[in-house]
Amino acid sequence: MTQIQLKAPCTISKLTLAIALALPALTSPITVLAAEEGVNNANASQSKLINFKIPAQPLVDALNAFISASDWQVGFSAELAKNVRATAVDGRYTPQQALERLLAGSGLRYRLTGINSVTLEKAPLETTKAEPTVLKTVSVKADAIRDVKDPYNEDYVLPDATAGTKTDTPIMETPLNVQVVSKQVLKDQQVINLGDALKNVSGVTYGTDSSNVTTGGTAQSITLRGFSSETYFRNGFRLQQGSTTREMANVESVEVLKGSGAVLYGQVEPGGMVNVITKQPLATPYYSAQQQFGSFNLYRSTIEATGPIADNKDVLYRMNLSYENSGSFQDFINNEKIFIAPVVKWNISDKTQATFELEYNHDTLGYANQLVPNYNRQLINIPRSTNYGEPGSKATNDTLFGSINWSHMFNDNWSVKHSMTANHTSLPSLAVIPFSPDLSATGTTIDRTLYQLSNENNTYATNLDLTGQFDTYGLKHTLLLGGDYYRVDRSGSRMSSNWAYDTQIAMFNSVHPGFYQNFDPSGVFLGLTPIPPGTPNGGLVIDPNFSQNLTYKNNNDQYGLYLQDQVKLPYNLHFTGGLRYQYIHQYSFSQYPVQDPSIQALSADKVTPRVGLLWQPQTWLSLYGNYTQNFGANIPVIIYPNGAPPPTSAEQWEVGAKTEFFDGRLRGTLAYYDLTKTNVVSNDPINIGYSILTGAVRSRGPELDIQGEILSGWNVIATYSNTDIIVTKGNTTVGNPDYPAVGSRYFGVPRNTASFWNTYEFQDPLLKGLKFGGGVTVRDGILGWGGDNINVPAPGYATVDLMSSYNLKIGHSKITAQLNVNNLLDKYYYTSVNGGGPPSAAGYSAAFVNFGMPRSLMGSIKVEF
Repeated sequence: MTQIQLKAPCTISKLTLAIALALPALTSPITVLAAEEGVNNANASQSKLINFKIPAQPLVDALNAFISASDWQVGFSAELAKNVRATAVDGRYTPQQALERLLAGSGLRYRLTGINSVTLEKAPLETTKAEPTVLKTVSVKADAIRDVKDPYNEDYVLPDATAGTKTDTPIMETPLNVQVVSKQVLKDQQVINLGDALKNVSGVTYGTDSSNVTTGGTAQSITLRGFSSETYFRNGFRLQQGSTTREMANVESVEVLKGSGAVLYGQVEPGGMVNVITKQPLATPYYSAQQQFGSFNLYRSTIEATGPIADNKDVLYRMNLSYENSGSFQDFINNEKIFIAPVVKWNISDKTQATFELEYNHDTLGYANQLVPNYNRQLINIPRSTNYGEPGSKATNDTLFGSINWSHMFNDNWSVKHSMTANHTSLPSLAVIPFSPDLSATGTTIDRTLYQLSNENNTYATNLDLTGQFDTYGLKHTLLLGGDYYRVDRSGSRMSSNWAYDTQIAMFNSVHPGFYQNFDPSGVFLGLTPIPPGTPNGGLVIDPNFSQNLTYKNNNDQYGLYLQDQVKLPYNLHFTGGLRYQYIHQYSFSQYPVQDPSIQALSADKVTPRVGLLWQPQTWLSLYGNYTQNFGANIPVIIYPNGAPPPTSAEQWEVGAKTEFFDGRLRGTLAYYDLTKTNVVSNDPINIGYSILTGAVRSRGPELDIQGEILSGWNVIATYSNTDIIVTKGNTTVGNPDYPAVGSRYFGVPRNTASFWNTYEFQDPLLKGLKFGGGVTVRDGILGWGGDNINVPAPGYATVDLMSSYNLKIGHSKITAQLNVNNLLDKYYYTSVNGGGPPSAAGYSAAFVNFGMPRSLMGSIKVEF
């Protein structure tokens, strides 16, 4: 009988040593057994969870990968393995669990022959007869961490994250602060927007930029470690145009990397990055449908389907659909969202795959630039329903995303991955929006203006990564060599009436006349006509001849080359080091009709490093430190009177500790960082509409993240951060005051933030499937930017959330009914505040704000099969 010899990386294969021992037992009908002798030692070594990533491939190749990852011995005959394929194993398992998955459906089984050694044999055709005598079985925990892609995976803790290293490195071996919000957390909290997911991570806040009239309050703003950004990532692809809130229907998990990811991703904020991981096709068919309904006339329907297209499972698909229709707690706001996301994955061979992805969003959004009066810099608690705009104000967002990526494994150690991605977003809108209080003697009316906006953003990117594993002098390396190119094109126009004093509305007890759009026979927009004429305030009369017409265009080219090496050193030390060369070229054009055009061009390049060291003295404890630098182009703004902002840079030091208990089901991270960013763009307090440069802003403080399962059925998330962020170098713009002043706290960042969330699912058979949960979110007060050099404060707040659910399994189907209550105590609060000009003669001023959601309920019925 022929024997197989396999080669494990840089060693003599243990398969060859075990094959001879396996041959005499090939005809014995033995199940998974272990002799009494050595069972105690086997239990200890076999219960350890290991990170496996073995694709579906011929059994011989899969077993080589299994040996390399587990250090086990496997014996079998050549005839057994002939023409047999192994099932993919991707996740954290004990060696026995991984081997069982590899052999699933192969007609083979394994038999323990010693500590960390097995032999393979044919599975009997009939297992219900002639039960063999079992001396003692090696137990496998049923609640160990499962495949992270399993739709029924209920884990709060995921073992890996790609954001920090672009490789599947266990978080406990990564010298970076990486947090992951799993899909079970998203389900338990019924998360339908990215901001609600991010409240589960310390040091992260989220809102919309209500002061940005070019986006109508639809631009997302994520703040990490005190620095805000409109950027987030989708499977490692940077979306940099400030699009609407991320649709969550096809989101698998959300990764948050604390600190700069510039070495691998180029232009990102130094506070960190958010990486949304989307759902991918599965070889096992899965279908689900969910209907959600909630407060403010919210109705949301989602459908999901995945599985093989052909019987051989070489071509897989996934389709996610969602439709949402909702009102709002604010007047005149009605939203409609349509989302379609098909994915096709082609397993061209055992070592080569290609994936094709599309996403289409069509969102019709109510326009919500909310202005709140304040008196002597104290915000007035007007009703949250107040909207100083008019009915019919709308913004329409269309997004089309396309991606092609392929990968090839040259062998067990070297692989290449290439992706090409394009994203198009358009955001036309027409709205009557508030601008400022009337500066006349009374000062109790709001001036408004008509805006017609058109914005278009296109992003094109390609990325190539070569990953290899090799040994040098007994040290194990994971090498990543890559390059990327990004092209970001932005263009648009803004047309507005005069600061329309004839569209004033009362600050209190407002009356809205309403309007409709007026066009001439050729389709040219003429203005708005009030409905009906003769209403209070004299009706809404707007000059159709727009007097302020701004057009702009911005192109940004970014080229990057990067190198990263992860080295496993003796004594459980892990080193990560990397370098990036970044070149940027930015061109901007903007013009008002009566002014000369503003043309800005910028070219710059730099090499930035990142190094990190982690020591794992125990499997449950990791101590780490890292240093990183950041470099990139500033956002395209105008520095008064006609200048372009220079590039921004940053550097950060961080130290921390990670702990992991209960076979990886509970993890905690405690970190302390010190981060300084230079050339920070801020609003110009003197020349409204322009920007100034703040020389340097420093942020530092501790962060704590805990998530996972404490007891069977009891999951917990707890976070805390203390963000000490101040200005350390003043304004560098000539002719402007030193604002914000050196030593002052920077705008919009709460000092203390914390959150707690927990759920418990009853384990008693009579109550199995019943789950209850709840939590609290706490934020300190913030300082808003003040247009006349005086900050507008917003108070801190705490909100309470609750949930309950019940799931019932009927055959192969699972039905889940769920109810969530958010802001149970109906707390009145603001998530952001931005000042808006000097006070009126009566002492009133105003600030753009985002109201927090009032008390709201969301119910759902979900069917999975």
